[in-house]
Amino acid sequence: MRDFVTKISLTVLFVLSIIFSAYSAEKVTFKTNTPMIVAVGETFRVEFVLNAKPDDSSFTPPEFNGFDVLAGPAISQGFSTQIINGSMSKSVSYTITYVLVPQQAGTGVIGSAVIGVDDQSYKTKKLPIEIVDEGGENRGSSQQQQSNSGESGAQGRIGKDDILLRSTVSRTSVYKGQPLRVALKLYNRVNIAGIDALKAPSFNGFWAQELTTNGEPQRERETLNGKIYETIVIKEYLLYPQQSGALAIDPAQMTVVAQVVIPGSRNNDPFFGGGPEVYNVRRELVAPKVVINVKQLPQGAPASFSGAVGSFEMESTLPSESLAANSAATYSVKISGRGNLTFIQAPKLVLPTSFEQYNVKTTESIKSTSSGTYGYRNFEYPFIARAEGDYSIKEIEFTYFDPIKEQYRTLSSKAMTISISPDASASSGDTYTIKGQGLSKEDVKMLGQDIRFIKLGGANFVLQQESFIFRSSYYAILAFIFFCFVGAYIALRKRIKESKNGILLKGKRANKVAIQRFRIAKKFMVDQNRHAFFEEMLRGLWGYMSDKFNIPVANLTKESVREELHKRGLSSDESQHFIKIITRCDEAQYSPVESTHMDKIYSEGLNLISHIESVIKR
Repeated sequence: MRDFVTKISLTVLFVLSIIFSAYSAEKVTFKTNTPMIVAVGETFRVEFVLNAKPDDSSFTPPEFNGFDVLAGPAISQGFSTQIINGSMSKSVSYTITYVLVPQQAGTGVIGSAVIGVDDQSYKTKKLPIEIVDEGGENRGSSQQQQSNSGESGAQGRIGKDDILLRSTVSRTSVYKGQPLRVALKLYNRVNIAGIDALKAPSFNGFWAQELTTNGEPQRERETLNGKIYETIVIKEYLLYPQQSGALAIDPAQMTVVAQVVIPGSRNNDPFFGGGPEVYNVRRELVAPKVVINVKQLPQGAPASFSGAVGSFEMESTLPSESLAANSAATYSVKISGRGNLTFIQAPKLVLPTSFEQYNVKTTESIKSTSSGTYGYRNFEYPFIARAEGDYSIKEIEFTYFDPIKEQYRTLSSKAMTISISPDASASSGDTYTIKGQGLSKEDVKMLGQDIRFIKLGGANFVLQQESFIFRSSYYAILAFIFFCFVGAYIALRKRIKESKNGILLKGKRANKVAIQRFRIAKKFMVDQNRHAFFEEMLRGLWGYMSDKFNIPVANLTKESVREELHKRGLSSDESQHFIKIITRCDEAQYSPVESTHMDKIYSEGLNLISHIESVIKR
């Protein structure tokens, strides 16, 4: 019975693996492999590669405009199967090869080939091929190329304009704060084996953010100066101009290694020529400087404009229209859209004087792509109403500049009236609220009593026989005061001298102070006191930034810290890492779920402070 169950289980597993492998089969692809540039009279091969088994007699050859067919079609195919850990994978290769020769200089076209797989048709793209004259400066005759050998021959096969580096921009004229995309693009007409070194340009006058590319590099075919190139995007940036005028993107530098294949002596046979020789040729490339014209924003911006450029929308969530005194509420504003979202500040909310307003809480979701930055920023304004009465809250206004319509646009929330009722939970003896006056009970104090006790009994008068001025104790006190004055003067002078360098000393002590706070946080981490641990980590991180940049803690925001770190040489990813640590500490401080590990936050914060100390030179 046991053997029967084992056989049944193995059979089921085998069938499932076959079904799974069938569903996970590779997607059918049909493509053309051919060189981009050939010389007149030079033979070359065109391969049509299919990764599946085609239907019988389903191949339709393309048109070879501008070429003569010397041989073909020659068909080669291969098939392999692998089973690893019960997973089966298949690999099929079906190749159809033609040998062509160009008729004359110009541009030839390899047409679209069609083939069928499982009653479905697949079609290749048309490919242009540049045909150069035998006497051209970029390619010599086929006989001269064959006679070249070694590295000198490989160098001669690469022309000056066969490999180029360019900084391509999405636009050359923008407004201040309007983003533009810059791509470092490699143009090549030969095979590239690798890249040795890349020196990105300096973006003086811009706030730069490098864009991440997912998957394989972007490869396309483009025409530059009348010649066809294969292009690869090496780096891509999103730039935000911070000043107006003519701003230059400095030249980028890069070293590439080109791969040159020199055929063997028996290259008269297009299919079975002699063994080729491969050489690696290094080339130093420099991308020309690009000048961007940054236009100043128009005059007459509204008072609610703080530098937002793009296209945005605003949503507001108003508090309840009826509240009790000493109760808390929140006014929320969400700004979403596309533009320089990273630089948007919280709009100004004006509350009555009897309302206690606390620090604005900011949450955001921002993504940057080659087309720009989009997402949202949500601002929450917490407050406490202290005095009873009816109060009017003005609308919040947010103004941005639309670069497409070239005009300012103002968005606003709704004005509202809040009715504050008396605090029923407070005792009458502790309440000193004046209706409509905007005074809280902490501001009203009892100054004294109208009637004081009368002192009874006779007055104790003492007759002084000798004046105190002429006693020795009088002169001793004068001497003591004099020496105290001299000592105070010396100490004050020393204090003034030391205070001149107080900012520098405070910045130098920022790392030590932060480490001391981290040690306290580590004790809370050992004791598993999550609330105290994250609170101490926030004090350490905010305190370090306050001491390092000489900014009061009350004036520190995530935006100001991000800007200060960028000014001092840190990348946008590193400054964003600090913001993420702060945000995670804020969320984990009051979160009942242990979604954030204390040891991970502790190590990341300590490493980040150490890295900032190594980068910033004070």
